[in-house]
Amino acid sequence: MCCNRLLTTVTDPKTPVIEIRDLHKSYGALEVLKGVDLVAEKGHVVSMIGSSGSGKSTLLRCANLLEDSQQGEIRFEGEPIAWNGTGHARHPSDKAQVTRIRTNLSMVFQQFNLWSHMSILQNVMEAPVHVLKRDKADVEAKARGYLDKVGIGDKCDVYPAQLSGGQQQRAAIARALCMEPRALLFDEPTSALDPELEQEVVKVIKDLAREGRTMVIVTHDMRLAADVSDHVVFLHQGKIEEEGPPDQLFGAPKTERLQQFLSATAA
Repeated sequence: MCCNRLLTTVTDPKTPVIEIRDLHKSYGALEVLKGVDLVAEKGHVVSMIGSSGSGKSTLLRCANLLEDSQQGEIRFEGEPIAWNGTGHARHPSDKAQVTRIRTNLSMVFQQFNLWSHMSILQNVMEAPVHVLKRDKADVEAKARGYLDKVGIGDKCDVYPAQLSGGQQQRAAIARALCMEPRALLFDEPTSALDPELEQEVVKVIKDLAREGRTMVIVTHDMRLAADVSDHVVFLHQGKIEEEGPPDQLFGAPKTERLQQFLSATAA
């Protein structure tokens, strides 16, 4: 039985896909997350904004269990992560649970992370075939479909170095989609791109949002956050300074710190 088929139990549609409560994360004496809550409902887009070092990417990595947190609860579709130990000794106790959840929370990174020695089609197919043990012919058909979806269906047989940055990021999105995850996690998906190539990726993300996909996006692009989000979280120094619907946060920010941040990003 492959990893993602383990998640076959029917969950209440009102149960959040991701639910994080009172999360704390430190690197040694440096406290990066200081009791953060985050909820991503099914079919919703949650964007996290804030200055560099505010804890956005760390929170995303903790949600995907790429980083261990020291305190707090993480639930995936209502299922709590099982932990051993406390504080800096805390780590997930069930490796099978971690694998299962990671395969259902596909992450798109800032730097694409494509394998340079594989064609674009091979990159997209690799995890579904070798991690999820799916039928190769079926995966190939789906991979080609997802590459068409992100607008690079004609690039199946080329290698990452032959693509622009925008095309590489779209390939990374197709790779994430081919896992057929419950949610997509984006960590600054456009920050490594120049403005023209950035818009290629923004269009794909907006299309995914219109399809009703569950997404959590860490972004420096305020326009993207305003356009696609159901909920926006503003992190400052490891805490949620302000959160709410995008029209509220961008149209009528309540806190002085968010006002300052938006003024700086608009400059």
